[in-house]
Amino acid sequence: MKNGERARAGHGSPAAPGPTVVGREAEVAEIRSRIAADRSHSSVLIVEGDPGAGKSVLLDLAVRLTRGTGQRVLRAVGSESEAPLAFAGLHQMLRPVLDDLGGLPARQRSALRTALGLAEDAEDAETADTPDALLVGLAVLTLVSDLSEPAPLLVVVDDAQWIDRASLDVLSFLARRMAGEPVTLLMGVRAAAVLPGFDKGYERLEIGPLSGDAANRLLDEQPKRPTGRTRARILREAAGNPLALVELARATADREPEGSGVEGPLPVTDRLEGIFARHVRHLPEATRRALLLLAATDAADAPAAARGLPEAADTVWAPAERAGLVRQDGTGVSFRHPLVRSAVYHAAPFEQRRRAHLALARQLGEEPDRRAWHLAAAAVRPDEQVSAALRETAGRARRRGGHAAAAAALERAAELSPHRADQARLLADAADTAVFTGQLGWVEHLAAGVRERSDDPALIGRAALATGRLLTLGPHHTAAFALLSRVADEAAATRSPRLLDALAAAAVVRYYSGEESQRQRIEALLADVPDSAAGGALRAWVLAVSDPSGAGASLAPALPRLIAAAKGEAGSLTALAVVAWLLDRTPLAARTFDEAFGRWQAHGPLPAGLACAAGWAYLEQGRWADARSVAAEIAEVASGAGLDHAEACARTLDATVLALLGEPAEARGSAERALALVDPLESRSVAVLARRALGLAAVAEGDYDSAYAQFRAAFTEDGDLVHYHVSPTVLAELAAAAVRRGHREPAARLLERSARHLGPGMSARLFLLVERGRALLAEPERAERHFRAALAGEAGEQWPFERAQTRLDYGEWLRRQRRVAEARPLLTGALDTFRRLGARPWIDRAKAELRAAGIEADAAAPGALTELSPQQQQIVRLAAHGLTNREIGEKLFLSPRTVGSHLYRVFPKLGITARAQLRDLLDDALQATGSAH
Repeated sequence: MKNGERARAGHGSPAAPGPTVVGREAEVAEIRSRIAADRSHSSVLIVEGDPGAGKSVLLDLAVRLTRGTGQRVLRAVGSESEAPLAFAGLHQMLRPVLDDLGGLPARQRSALRTALGLAEDAEDAETADTPDALLVGLAVLTLVSDLSEPAPLLVVVDDAQWIDRASLDVLSFLARRMAGEPVTLLMGVRAAAVLPGFDKGYERLEIGPLSGDAANRLLDEQPKRPTGRTRARILREAAGNPLALVELARATADREPEGSGVEGPLPVTDRLEGIFARHVRHLPEATRRALLLLAATDAADAPAAARGLPEAADTVWAPAERAGLVRQDGTGVSFRHPLVRSAVYHAAPFEQRRRAHLALARQLGEEPDRRAWHLAAAAVRPDEQVSAALRETAGRARRRGGHAAAAAALERAAELSPHRADQARLLADAADTAVFTGQLGWVEHLAAGVRERSDDPALIGRAALATGRLLTLGPHHTAAFALLSRVADEAAATRSPRLLDALAAAAVVRYYSGEESQRQRIEALLADVPDSAAGGALRAWVLAVSDPSGAGASLAPALPRLIAAAKGEAGSLTALAVVAWLLDRTPLAARTFDEAFGRWQAHGPLPAGLACAAGWAYLEQGRWADARSVAAEIAEVASGAGLDHAEACARTLDATVLALLGEPAEARGSAERALALVDPLESRSVAVLARRALGLAAVAEGDYDSAYAQFRAAFTEDGDLVHYHVSPTVLAELAAAAVRRGHREPAARLLERSARHLGPGMSARLFLLVERGRALLAEPERAERHFRAALAGEAGEQWPFERAQTRLDYGEWLRRQRRVAEARPLLTGALDTFRRLGARPWIDRAKAELRAAGIEADAAAPGALTELSPQQQQIVRLAAHGLTNREIGEKLFLSPRTVGSHLYRVFPKLGITARAQLRDLLDDALQATGSAH
């Protein structure tokens, strides 16, 4: 479309000083504000609307304005044909800046080049490790940060609903991590489309229908203004859709003024596709062939399409450009709107589409993935060669971390395989791979396909297990366990090694649900699993997760040997670290998590089962900043993937730390959000953890009535444990609240009932908590022996906050027994620990007790480090060890600029002016830590 035509269609000339869009003044103002030349911070905006509403026009406007100021733009446009190709959208976006990849750190550069399929040669591509998904995201973040150094950067993604999932995950990572960068990300997406990673937490600009006045103004600006009944019908049928208004006016321009050339009533999209198809029918044959070839391409195929045309480009494209179907510029030929492409493609008979795809496949000999998909699009019957090409495509996608692309290729390969047995096997492979996309419906569909094509129990069980694994991460644990139990039964009947895999997944469900009948079922099936060295870690996992105080307790002595045997394998280390945490071997758990943590974070887009265990281990060890970092990372990933239960687990962890830090309002908000995400009867672990966090928040405010009610909710009305592992950890807190609110006797009965249930398999930590509870609830003449038992030995030092609570309780009891001299050391030790941790409410209580004991505690506030956010504390620690901003960014998945910005802001808070002072600051903090133990 020529500039004059664009202006009459409601778009100002690119050269105009102030481009406008009819009826979109507010939207244009919003876009302008986002790309202001003096912007110094990040911005993400989702531009959402129906097809033809003007999203692309607004994004084009943003691009023109930005380029007009000499600033850089990165752009990608989604297309349905590219959706199965892993990182195709990212490659399109980064194509103009691929030469800049050389400035990235080596690991980031390698990961990004592998993801983009830019390995140096075919052999490198085949042997390259699967790129770490977070490392790919970090590479893009670093690259974007570097590109925005000289001037603000604009990133535009149109038709984002068709961007491949791997690229969308990277864009979501970028959006979450680019705070402080002078980068604006604009995402155009169709209304009601699901956009994983962008479905909440970002501002949206909804592009609705034009007003009646604006619609009339737009019609008035057309080359031939419609009038009379035709105008009225256009206004009615277009329903405020700008593209519909323009195209309907164009379609009726050569008809009788009062004619009825506009067909209807039809949905806007169908109607417009019909209009475009009518335009195509009147074009020369050569132009129609060229348009179909272009419609069958994706963005990267366009050069191949051009090479496939024998006629001169101007001769071929001029009629289509005059008809308003395509535009030509310095970058080549493109359709003016995705609906044009859709209309051209679907209006052609299948045989013509098939010939177009075959022509493109012949041109793409050096692009095996795109060639395979074009051959698949042209296939009319099963074809083993095309199926094999798609299997190879799936392998390459999997090595590049493109799980969705790999699963799609395997699914299509199954459809084209001539043999039903191969079809079933490929669909099972696709189901295994699709688990990592988080799309339960897709995995269920693939598993159903396996059942339809095969009666092989091994294949059917494998596909069912894939479904069960994904169900485990959702909130419907009863259904998940039923499915996994069936898989385990069938595996036991055939003596399949899959039995242990199914039981491992079922054990996670058992932990989340807390259902006792599930433990019994797991243990009965586990008896059929023979002992083996290969299955040692997995067997330990199943026993400990299902029954840590019973069968799992016998594993504690073997844990160091099993961890050593894991030889650094991240999956096994993580599983064994979870076992150590469940058995209250907290230091061992934390050390093992530390060893596995770097790779544990990158096991794909889904959190591993019980991943929050790392955060709980850190919390119990007194590493509260690390615990919050784990919670934030899991909540971020889970929220983006729609995994409500995983998000709820993370939010309960963060709520607990917030309550301990003395932020009760924030703690309540996070805990209540967690409860809203799950069914308490399906997710008893989350329910009890959230109630514990709410109780601690009430304690922080001195509201012991509310605290008692929340802690009591961790037990049934009869006094049984609601959750076999979490409820016992509440016993001491329940006792403390009960004493203050006059519920001593019922609390004592409940505590003793729980102690009998836990039996001799009770861990050292639970023993200390029970003894603290007994001391608080006992008559004065019997309390001291329980206090002494709760503080006996060095084991309790593993759990510094709980140890300090017991010291505070015992010191308070001694003071009230007028044994003030004995109380003072205990109260002082408790205060030191609370200060180190930053536990403000407990600091205040300990200081009050010391005053009552005749000691005026100094007014020292919690250490300056505790005032920083978890992320800032991590940055400070790494900087103190001499790491550069870029090295810190690579460890924490932040851009170097963001790291520098954090350090700039925290130096005044820490009372320092230079990076060199950080080590001394940390040394002082470590000395304080030592004195607290």
